[in-house]
Amino acid sequence: MKILIADDDEMSRRLLERTLEREGYEVIAVENGRLALLQLSVPEGPRLALLDWMMPELDGPGVCLAIRKQHERPYIHIVLLTSKGSKPDVVAGLEAGADDYLTKPWDPGELTARLRVGQRFLQLEDRLVEARETMRFKATHDNLTSLFNRGVIIDLLDRELTRTRRENGCTVVMLGDLDHFKSINDSYGHVVGDEVLREIARRLLQSVRSYDFVGRYGGEEFLIVLNNCDSTQAIARANEVRNGIANHHVQTMSGPLPVTISLGVFASRDWNAKPVEDILIQTDLALYRAKANGRNCVMLANPPVLIDHVEPVAQF
Repeated sequence: MKILIADDDEMSRRLLERTLEREGYEVIAVENGRLALLQLSVPEGPRLALLDWMMPELDGPGVCLAIRKQHERPYIHIVLLTSKGSKPDVVAGLEAGADDYLTKPWDPGELTARLRVGQRFLQLEDRLVEARETMRFKATHDNLTSLFNRGVIIDLLDRELTRTRRENGCTVVMLGDLDHFKSINDSYGHVVGDEVLREIARRLLQSVRSYDFVGRYGGEEFLIVLNNCDSTQAIARANEVRNGIANHHVQTMSGPLPVTISLGVFASRDWNAKPVEDILIQTDLALYRAKANGRNCVMLANPPVLIDHVEPVAQF
């Protein structure tokens, strides 16, 4: 594990460096608080820090205060080295953000023992963060395909439509349904069906840009949200998605299987402002027309044609 040593006394710094290198640490040593803060602020910087209290430019408690304001970074375990042994000094150091302290002259055994406590603390913190991220992922993503789940993809669509209206842009929505998917489950079993769904999800993600959204809408249906997409390109982009699936068989444990998808497409610029529920209804109607038109095709949701009001002619 990387550890940062910050001490303005060269002899003390070298002694600490040799001691910790013998314990297997990768040591970064600096001579003042400003350099310590720089090292601790870089990505992949040390997670353990051993700081002298009195240093030029920025003292140990000052480094602690600055580090604790960096909420985006992983947690750093900080031990202060100090000749200040009074209770008020210890309290001041801990309140500045230090996790532990060690009075000078330090004992090598006690030093390494306290640093091992810090390592255990960081390992526990990492496990907690990993568990939290796993729970967050499970709450927002579909278990089978790892795409956004239905609730999240609809929420993302709603947010994107709000932004699009504010910026007078265009959002393209695609609702895709795998053709004759029930026959795959009936003929080859649900395990193969799951293989197909996972592969289709992978291809859909590959077919869109990094800032677009793809979610599993339900069963074999997928919802795709293209941000800042020109409405004139909606059909072309949908056909790219369709061809990415239709042009290559899906490899499964039962062999390669042909799979196609039908898509209903909605371009927000072609319509007056509508709530997300109405947009999904219109996109679903377009998908229904694609199914009725023979499947493996794309249909655009067409806005209603406005007919000018004509005054009735008076009859005499």
